[in-house]
Order: sequence, then structure tokens, then C-alpha cells
Amino acid sequence: MKKTISLSISVLVLLTVFVISGCKKAPELGTEENPIVWSFVPSGEMERVSSGARAVADMLHDETGYYFATNVATEYAGVIEAMASDPPSAHMASLATFAYVLAAEKGVADVALVSVRYGSPTYNGQIMVRADSGITKVSDLNGKTFGRPDPLSTSGWIIPMLTLRAAGVNTETGLKGIVDAGSHDGVVAAIYNGDVDAGASYVDARTRIEKDFPDVMDKVVVIAVTENIPNDGVQFIPDMDEEMKTKIVDALLKIADTEKGKDALKTAYQWNALEKHDDTFYDPFRQVLQAAGLSIEELNK
Repeated sequence: MKKTISLSISVLVLLTVFVISGCKKAPELGTEENPIVWSFVPSGEMERVSSGARAVADMLHDETGYYFATNVATEYAGVIEAMASDPPSAHMASLATFAYVLAAEKGVADVALVSVRYGSPTYNGQIMVRADSGITKVSDLNGKTFGRPDPLSTSGWIIPMLTLRAAGVNTETGLKGIVDAGSHDGVVAAIYNGDVDAGASYVDARTRIEKDFPDVMDKVVVIAVTENIPNDGVQFIPDMDEEMKTKIVDALLKIADTEKGKDALKTAYQWNALEKHDDTFYDPFRQVLQAAGLSIEELNK
């Protein structure tokens, strides 16, 4: 009888410990034990983006007192998945246009800030070929290999894809092949090295590899420039604490006005400034897709 009672007490103690540990509150978000995770997408050299991102995060910590962890994903979809996970493995992101619209459609991201480059919150994509390729117009790309940064890249695929289709190039059957280069820099390099016949990037990604390839502006030429595209920016998971989000947004705007902050933002993403915008800023882009008869779901297949 005594042994049974002793065993029951042991089990009770174990259950109590399990319940207490299971109910133990997770460290508050923004602490050193539970930092705010800011995920970036690969727009250029990973080391450069990572360095700029870390510098901005360090300045954010100084301004807000919150701790941040940054990472550069290998693909756009990975960041969306990180924001959608339960619990989220990313609380902030800097998604490109289509990736943000897709994330918003899924209900996992809300835009707070839009970047400014060269004085504008919009930018353009470009389709490029080697100067000696004999290709002079988009319709010449039938039967050619095409490089893109990522399937969800707005300036590197979504809008150029519409440009290709408008020129009579079937992007599903008319191209010899599609190569995912992993970054805009990578697309330019692939064209320069002859790994693909053509490719697309933001304007003007060629300058990003000019140091290593001084003649890139001569060897890789632009044959088409897209319409204006809303810039990328900073987005948060929808259930981010409003006070915390406001504090971070205000700090980023303050950082973007300092020389040190400008340098870090430029290193990461070539951002010159940041502006406050809500989701309606991306409505014109959504309308372009609708006018082309395409849905976000179709483009994400």
C-alpha cells in the first residue's frame, strides 16, 4: 500500500512539473531570448545584404531597446512561409512587390513602409541580353533561355513575363528554358557569362557587378524596360503589437534620415529613404495583374 501511495505521489510531482513547465510563459518578443526576426529576400550578394541588414538592426536596437535577429532567405517563398508559421519564425520582412501582395493575400503580412530609390517609391524592371547575341527585341526571345532571380520576383519575372507574352513569347512553352539565378546580380552575371540568352532584373542591376566586370555595361544591354512597379519595403505580421510596430517604424524613419542609416540601407537594398504607406499603395499593381487576366494564385503555381 505504501509503495502504491509513493508511486502516485511521484507521478503527481512529475505531472505538476510538466504542467508548470508547459505553462511557463515564453520570453517577451523583442528580448535577447526572443528577438524580433527580420527576414530579407535575396536581391543581390547575400553577404552585402546581410551586412546592411545587421547594421540597420543594430541601430534599431539602439533606438528602441528591442533585440533583433536578421536573416537573408534563399528564396522569396521561404520568407512568406516564415511569417505564416505558428508561431511565426519571422516577424518583419522586406518582401518585393509581388511577394508582398501574395503574403497579404494569404493574410500573413501588412505593409508599413515603402522604400524610396532615386527619389521615387516606384521602380522599373529591365530585360537584358548580351550585346553580341543578335537579339534586339523581346519577340526574338522565342526559343531562348531566360534567367530570373526568383519565380516571385516582380521586376525579375512577374512583369517581364507579361512583357514577353505581350510580344508573342509563350512563357510556358516558347522559351528553351528558365533559369533561377537566385538574385538580380546573378541574372546579370549569367547573361554576361553566356549561361543564359536573356534575363530580367530591376533597373539597373548591372551596376552591382561592375566592380568585378568593368565592361558589363557594354557586354550586357537592355532591350526593354517595364512600366513602373511599386517598391519593396518593410512589412509586419498582422498580429504584431501595435505599440511595438509603431516604435519600430518611427525608429526606422529616424535612422533613414541619418548618414549612418542611409549607408546601411543602401548597402542592404539600395534604399535611399523610407515612406509610410498602407496596403492600398499596391492596388495599381494588382490592377495590372487583373487587366492581364492573371490572378495571384495562378502566378504562384
